[in-house]
Amino acid sequence: MNNDIFEKLKAIAVNQIGIDEDKVKPESDIIKDLGLDSLDIVDMLMYVEEEFGVSIDDGDVAEMKTVADVVKFIESQTA
Repeated sequence: MNNDIFEKLKAIAVNQIGIDEDKVKPESDIIKDLGLDSLDIVDMLMYVEEEFGVSIDDGDVAEMKTVADVVKFIESQTA
């Protein structure tokens, strides 16, 4: 997993969405561990699209269960 991408994603989660920094780990479940609802997820993914220059569709979102899943998606789109 790309640590630079993880750190940028963590910064988005903490600074833009207001998640406690200690909760944001690669294995963290986006809904269960981070406590995001559907609107929070949409907000976070909009920041991700802007920060990384990627496009995320609904099918991609359905596959993203953990923070590591989001990092892997970004890696696949920016490689």
